[in-house]
Amino acid sequence: MGKHTSEIDALREAVASLFPGGRLVECEPLGSDAGAEVARKQIGYGEPLKIGVEAKDGTHRTLVFRTASSNEFGHDRRADRAGELLLAFDTFNTVPDHVRALDVGAITPTGLRSLREAGEPYLITTFAEGRLYADDLRRVAREGVAMERDLERCQALARWLAELHRQRLSDAVAWRRAVRDLIGHGEGIFGIVDAYPPDVPGAPPERLERIERECLAWRWRLRQRGERLRRTHGDFHPFNIVFSEGTQFTLLDASRGGKGDPADDLTALSVNYVFFALQAPRAWERGFGPLWRRFWDVYLADSGDREVLASAAPFLAWRALVLACPKFYPDLQAGARGALLDLAERALGAVTFDPSIAEALFP
Repeated sequence: MGKHTSEIDALREAVASLFPGGRLVECEPLGSDAGAEVARKQIGYGEPLKIGVEAKDGTHRTLVFRTASSNEFGHDRRADRAGELLLAFDTFNTVPDHVRALDVGAITPTGLRSLREAGEPYLITTFAEGRLYADDLRRVAREGVAMERDLERCQALARWLAELHRQRLSDAVAWRRAVRDLIGHGEGIFGIVDAYPPDVPGAPPERLERIERECLAWRWRLRQRGERLRRTHGDFHPFNIVFSEGTQFTLLDASRGGKGDPADDLTALSVNYVFFALQAPRAWERGFGPLWRRFWDVYLADSGDREVLASAAPFLAWRALVLACPKFYPDLQAGARGALLDLAERALGAVTFDPSIAEALFP
């Protein structure tokens, strides 16, 4: 809260909005005998407050004001806590004999901002001029050759990631979450597998289950590797990269809190060289093969992080599962889908990822 608006004043305004003509008459930590002054220390820290309201007609109501606590159970980001309270507001009044949800909102520097009448959230960003990197890859697929500019752009992306990943982070909760979300999040491996219909050519349920199990084993290898935590983009694929002139680019849609293993970013981009090549196999030798090799070689040389090869497998599997999923690419041929999953399975079955295994997909 700002200097000129106290927490109690903010609660008074919220009460007046909910109950026109009403006023706040009591405020204390729930379960405590302390008085209203404690609110200044409690608000915004997850501690519920018991508040008394006198309505315009003189009747009294007792309410609870609460915020969400930051913790390691998936509530470490502000977005998590906002989602928790919005879900509570949307759910409480659908359950019989439950306390009623009267308002939901956010704490601002000047008071409390109600969202009870809001619909879907929105986001406004700046606009990135240029063309998607995916357009470059479509051209390489058509022409079968990676031109010098293609190699330069690939190299620029690898070097940009190497620089981003130099920022080491110390956050055990964020690391555990990154590994957990890789497997169990709705956008992670479990969520993507759930999006597959039961009769997908090249991806029968038993194959997907086997991949899931192997990825789960990798979770236990990675969860103690907190020293791997770096600043990341979180969704570094060709549809989130916009090139303007030369090697200048702008990124879209940073995700997953911007913290994770560098392997996430590396596999998100590099697997697309394989993906596009599987739809135009003749383009591997002079097109996507050189891009794949250049990307990995430059990153490993610039970053000096060869340990990334020891954690890449489940991230590669996740990205391969996304690209092979009919929900996202319904026109992908069964052979290409099966080859993507072959790549994932080979990576999962090795102790350390060897980028050269992609060559076997293009005999």
